[in-house]
This record gives sequence, C-alpha cells and structure tokens, in this order.
Amino acid sequence: MRRYDDPVETRMGQVSGMEGPEQFLWRGRLWKVRAVLAHWVETGPWWQSPGARAVIGSDEPLPASGSGQEVGGGDGLRGVDLLGERELWRVEAGRGPADGPDGAGGGVFELAFDWSDGRWALVGCAD
Repeated sequence: MRRYDDPVETRMGQVSGMEGPEQFLWRGRLWKVRAVLAHWVETGPWWQSPGARAVIGSDEPLPASGSGQEVGGGDGLRGVDLLGERELWRVEAGRGPADGPDGAGGGVFELAFDWSDGRWALVGCAD
C-alpha cells in the first residue's frame, strides 16, 4: 500500500450496513465507496508525554515525528496531545458507473478522520 497524507472531502452515509464514508473527493476525482473493509481508532503516542517519560525515568530526547499531534510548552518541553485520536477506514472504492461489474478502475483506500482538527485525509492507497 502506498502512503499519502492528502486532504480529501468526504461525505458520510450508509455503506455495508453501517455509517461510514460513502464518497470522497481525492485529487479532483470523485470516488464512491463500495464496501467498508475495516474500521479502527488510533490514539496519539501517549508514551511520549512528559508524564509517562518521567515515570519510566527516560531523559532521551523525543524524535521529531511530524505527526501534527505535538504541542509546545513555554518551558521548552515538547508534549503530545493525549486526546489526539484519529478514526481510520479501509474501504474499497471505484469511480462510478464507468467501472465495470468486475471492479476495474477501483482500489482499496485508507481514509483517516482526525478528531483534533476535524479533517479527513487519504493516508493509503492500493489500486
């Protein structure tokens, strides 16, 4: 699966008998979700918080993660937003009627909804 971090516009609806992403717009193309293959929630890296690091006695510098979930403090310490969760959906999607009944022109996509900023992103694609 190729990894991305591209913003997408997503419309929710009923898919595979559950509420989930029904359509998404990625790179100017509209994709219709045919099936939800998996759904899970990821939490922020709580083990990197100053409190958790103090308990385990670690004074090693934190790696730069670039996850966007880090928060800075006026004392120079870097912490992690412990409430930073994102909801992930692995879906099978196609571009509509132009796709044949055999599923040509479709793929498997991973969509993420970041609860901290209310944004959707396409984070993976296997087409």
